[in-house]
Amino acid sequence: MKRHDQNQQPELRDGFRTLSEALLSLRSPREVREFLEDLCTPAELEAMVDRWRVAQLLDQGYSYRDIRDMTEVSVTTIGRVARFMELGAGGYRRALERTGKNTS
Repeated sequence: MKRHDQNQQPELRDGFRTLSEALLSLRSPREVREFLEDLCTPAELEAMVDRWRVAQLLDQGYSYRDIRDMTEVSVTTIGRVARFMELGAGGYRRALERTGKNTS
């Protein structure tokens, strides 16, 4: 397992920048899907899809229990998504607004 310590922070920031640039270079949802399929394992893709679905359902006002029943995602993951929607960098909210998925 990789260690995430203070010495890696500049390297990690640089990696985020170049990954972000790669994503921005893609021109269609199909191209993004293909890139993500090459980049991620099936489990990683499933986790990202689950989190995005949870974010949409939280934004629509569903309870944790309802979301759990609809998605089979753990309450821990639902809580994590909710916490990042509230206290994170703003990515979930921005994506919800820009994709027209935001209902708040």
